[in-house]
Amino acid sequence: MESPEPSRIGDRSTSDVVVRLRTHEGRDDWFYCHSLILIEKSKYFADRLSEDWPTCQILDSRNCVEVYCEESDFDHHVNFLRLLYVVIDGSLEDIWHGVKNALGILRVSVELECAQIVSACANYLEAMPWEEAEEDEILKIIPGMGLKAQPILARVQPVNPTAVLRIFLSAIKFATSSPPSAMNDLKTSAQEQLEYMLTEDDDAPLLTADQDVKFEVKECVKRLFTRFTNMLEALLCGPVESSYEKGKMQSFQSYLSDLSWAFQILNKLEIMKEFVNSWVGASDKIVLVVEQASSVAEIIETKSKVIEVAAKVLEAIGYGNVILPTAKRLHMVKVWLPFVRITKPLIDSATTNSKDAQELKIDGELWQSLESTFVSMVLTLPSEDQAEILTEWLGNENIHYPDFTEAFEVWCYRSKVAKRRLADMLGNHGMANSIL
Repeated sequence: MESPEPSRIGDRSTSDVVVRLRTHEGRDDWFYCHSLILIEKSKYFADRLSEDWPTCQILDSRNCVEVYCEESDFDHHVNFLRLLYVVIDGSLEDIWHGVKNALGILRVSVELECAQIVSACANYLEAMPWEEAEEDEILKIIPGMGLKAQPILARVQPVNPTAVLRIFLSAIKFATSSPPSAMNDLKTSAQEQLEYMLTEDDDAPLLTADQDVKFEVKECVKRLFTRFTNMLEALLCGPVESSYEKGKMQSFQSYLSDLSWAFQILNKLEIMKEFVNSWVGASDKIVLVVEQASSVAEIIETKSKVIEVAAKVLEAIGYGNVILPTAKRLHMVKVWLPFVRITKPLIDSATTNSKDAQELKIDGELWQSLESTFVSMVLTLPSEDQAEILTEWLGNENIHYPDFTEAFEVWCYRSKVAKRRLADMLGNHGMANSIL
C-alpha cells in the first residue's frame, strides 16, 4: 500500500481548514490548510480548532480560523503558514531569506505558539551577523520571548568586568607601542575605542579606572614618551641633512599624534602631572628639533602637531589642573610664546596658499584657547616677570597674537594699587596684632 501524499498548503481538495488572514486596512486572504498539521505544530491553532473554542466558524464545509495582523506583518504570517508544512531540522538555513525576514517570522511564531519554528528561527539568528538596524529590532523583540531566545542575545550581553579590563590593557599597550606605519589604521581604531570605553555619555563608561588601571596607563604613556625623547636626542645628535629626511619626520609626527591622544586619555583619568612634567623637560629640545628643520617642506605640518600637544599641556598648567612652581611656568611661557607667535602666521599663510590646506589647518578655537591660556599663565607670574613679558610684547611685530591686552590692563591695575593694598594689609595686620 502506497503512503499517502504529503499535505500541501493551498490544496483545496484535501484541506479541512481555512485560515483567513485579515488586516485592519481591509486585506482578506484565505489559505486552505490541514488541521492535523496546524494542531501538531501550533498551540494557537490547536486551541482554536478544539471543541473548547466557541467561535470557530464553518466556511465551505471547513473550519475557519480568522487571524488578524498588521499590514507590515502580513507576509510573515503567510511565510509562517508555509513553514508549518516544512520539515525543519536545522539544515534548511536558506528558508529564512535573511535576518529581517527571520525576525518577522519569529514574532509570528511566538504569537501563534509554534515552538519548532521559534527554535529554528532562534538558531538561525544566533549564528547570523546583524546590521545595526537589525540589532536594534532584535533588542526590541527578543527580551520578551523567554529562555529559548536568550542565546540570540549572548553577543550583546554585558561583559564580565575582568574581560573588559583584559582587553583595555591589551589595547592601551598596543596603542602606545608605536607600531609600524602599516598598522596605523589599527592603532587609530584602538585609540578611538579606548577613548570611547572611558567616555561617559548616555551610558556609564565601560571601564571604571581604579588605581591599578591608572598605573598601567601611566606606565604605557611613560614608555611612549621615553621613545619620543630618544628620538629627539637622535635627531639633535645626527647630521641635520639625515636627521630630517622624510621618513624620520613622519615618525616624529606620528609620535606627536600619539602623545596628543595619550594626553586625552590621561586627562580623562586625571593623571596628567607626569606627562606635563615630561613635556616641560623636553620643551627646549622639541622646539630646537623643529626650528632646525625650518627648510623642510613638512615643517608646517610638524609645527601644527607640536602646537596641538603644547596647547593641551599649557592649558593644564594655565588653569591649575597641574600645579607647577613659578620657575617652570615662566620657562614654559618663554619657550612656547615665541614659538607660537612665529608659527601662527606661517600656518595661516600655508593654509591659505596650500592645496592641502584642510590637512594643515588648525581650528580657530585652538588659537583662541591658546591665547587665553597664555594670558592666564602670565597673570600667575610675579609682577616683575609679567612686566618683562609685556614689554617684549608691546615691541614685537607679532603684537596681534597672542593679544595680551587683558593681561596688560590687569598688570597696570595691580601695579597702581599695589602700594595702597600693601599698606592696607600691613595696617590691618598691625591692628589685628594690637587687638590680640
